[in-house]
Amino acid sequence: MTRGRGHALLAAIVATIAALSVALYAGVAADDGTAHRAGPPGSPHPHNSAAPASTGNWVGTWATAPAGAEPGTEATGLAGRSVRNVVHTTVGGTSARITLSNLYGRTPLTITHASLALAAGDGSAAALPGTMRRLTFAGSPRTVIPSGGQVTSDPAPLAVPHDTDVLVTTYSPTPSGPVTYHPHARQTSYLADGDRTEDVTPAAYTERTPYWRYLTALDVLSPEADGTVVVLGDSITDGVSSTMDADRRWTDVLAARLRAAREAGRNVPHYGVVNEGISGNRVLTGGRGRPADNPSALSRFPRDVLGRTGVRAVVVVLGVNDILRHPGAADPDRILDGLRTLVGQAHARGLKVVGATVMPFGGHRGHTAAREAVRQEINAEIRAGRVFDAVADFDKALRDPYDPRRLRSDYDCGDHLHPSDKGYARMGEVFDLDDLKGAAPATL
Repeated sequence: MTRGRGHALLAAIVATIAALSVALYAGVAADDGTAHRAGPPGSPHPHNSAAPASTGNWVGTWATAPAGAEPGTEATGLAGRSVRNVVHTTVGGTSARITLSNLYGRTPLTITHASLALAAGDGSAAALPGTMRRLTFAGSPRTVIPSGGQVTSDPAPLAVPHDTDVLVTTYSPTPSGPVTYHPHARQTSYLADGDRTEDVTPAAYTERTPYWRYLTALDVLSPEADGTVVVLGDSITDGVSSTMDADRRWTDVLAARLRAAREAGRNVPHYGVVNEGISGNRVLTGGRGRPADNPSALSRFPRDVLGRTGVRAVVVVLGVNDILRHPGAADPDRILDGLRTLVGQAHARGLKVVGATVMPFGGHRGHTAAREAVRQEINAEIRAGRVFDAVADFDKALRDPYDPRRLRSDYDCGDHLHPSDKGYARMGEVFDLDDLKGAAPATL
């Protein structure tokens, strides 16, 4: 089902599907653990034996990386306001759970009410009738997330389709300090005054926002998905310059291709795709603050990749900001060593890593001959197989054949760094799905 289409049909059948999902809840689950108690990011997910279970695998259907402390929220956070995040699924399931983060909060974050619903698909904050679910945390509607911590909800029985929008709403009545957020969502979410957490109609949600707040993951109990592929990247993975509210990031294209391939009978993994891109992200260096805004890939890898539910494979699309943001000519060996460190951490967990070449940025204000030489050296090592287990050669796929230092004009959004919608589609189309098969290579 695509955005804005098929919701009338879904409204007709959702009650039946929901009833079936509740019935299935009496079965036995295949789970990798559930974090029902608040703890530090990346902490193990303790299993809640009291939670109902069903058949299938817990996998990530959507996720985002906490990227910083939202400016202007230092004193009161969003006390007294309902935050309705809109997110898009990549695989479906019979029930769902969420993860909330207070990574950048300086005081505990009290959530007294949270809900989950399917979006009505009308471009507003409206929920599809019959799908609103109140969320609990260790059996209680209230949870307190410590400064720097995160918490995962109890599972909620709800038939969640693939390729559809989901509303996740939270309410906090008390000041909590800086709000943990992701600024470049490329998705419109909503705010309302007061506790309007279970409002089905959009009337109270008068403020539109391009941010995701607090929410960092949506997992589903899927009877068909094998696991999750986590994509770690920068603004190019984040989808900067892609059309708002249209799900045209390259990872959206990858998710659609994986699903279509499985439906066509191809022997490829059926993975949920979660996007852990942060605009401006670097392999080696994070931003300012404690914890750092825009944390480096090295520092966030345990939380944003290894800590994701059901992770089976990793894709790394990083390096351009390490080159561009260095005051002189960045050291290619240091960048390559950083990438290899990420691969080593993934291999220690048995995960295969697909890595991308660094795409061209000729014509961008930061382009110089020295930086171009660094890019070429890094790409040569990647193509030679001395960094990753497999290679997605996005440089080759998107460069101008007449000037390989630049993006091809129709793949360029106009800033000579970020792809257009067509360029993002090209990235998703050239990714070899077979590269996601298997696990980390054996060490001799």
